[in-house]
Amino acid sequence: MQHAVGSPLPPPHQPGHGPADGWSPAAQHPGPHRPGSPPHQPGGAPHHQPGYLGAPPPSGPVPPAPRPPVPPVPPPPAPQHAPAPHGTDVTGHVPLPPGGPVAMPTVPPTAPGPDLAITTVAVLLIGPAGAGKTSVAKFWADHRRVPTAHVSLDDVREWVRSGFADPQRGWNDHSEAQYRLARRTCGFAARNFLANGISCILDDAIFPDRPVVGLGGWKRHVGPGLLPVVLLPGLEVVLERNAQRSGNRRLTDEEVARIHGRMAGWYGSGLPIIDNSQLDVPSTAKVLDDVLSRAIASPPKW
Repeated sequence: MQHAVGSPLPPPHQPGHGPADGWSPAAQHPGPHRPGSPPHQPGGAPHHQPGYLGAPPPSGPVPPAPRPPVPPVPPPPAPQHAPAPHGTDVTGHVPLPPGGPVAMPTVPPTAPGPDLAITTVAVLLIGPAGAGKTSVAKFWADHRRVPTAHVSLDDVREWVRSGFADPQRGWNDHSEAQYRLARRTCGFAARNFLANGISCILDDAIFPDRPVVGLGGWKRHVGPGLLPVVLLPGLEVVLERNAQRSGNRRLTDEEVARIHGRMAGWYGSGLPIIDNSQLDVPSTAKVLDDVLSRAIASPPKW
């Protein structure tokens, strides 16, 4: 380390060796040189001899007096934490109950009826493309008084980015497998939500003429407590809504008409059906509340 003017720092002060900075006070107040005194030693302290009064005035500029060394500041002590109780997890991990088959919501015997606003339920909203399933499901989930999740089968199916099997290009084993995988994934999600106190509404276009793949598959994936409701507006309404879609979710008019005709098989199935041809989304969600309250009080046979 070099001094500001290029001179080496003076040695640290030793007890019994003069001032603390190692320099003679006479160096700051030089007096006349007396004969017999030793010559000036630049950068060092003069020897104390009899008759020596101080060093002669330096021939060059007088260096400023060095500052005394500053003792290092010790680091602050490490914070002391109370030891965690034995067996306590301090990592912030929150244990979650495992998701099991969803049972039908129960109503206390003394209650006048089910209060759907505070009941944890799993709902399956069925309907053709363009029925408004996704819009109604989102609105219904957004306006509940208890935590509610919306799980869309189409959204989960489109998680597959490379190798996506679009049934519009032809229904085959790959599209069949991806639909089954998406339904199973949605079912697992619904069970986990329900096990942790969060209601869930799913939407899917399933057909009444394929019970094993449709309702049977959902019952296996979610549980017997799943409440299915069919959303089935008129064909003209479905065609108009489908025309507003884009991407792979927009179907041809012929495909929409074929799907709508197959969906008509839900009439007579015993499942509740909502014709929302003349209803907007909030009105349809209100009717859905009424239908679900009746379904909890008297579960449909399916």
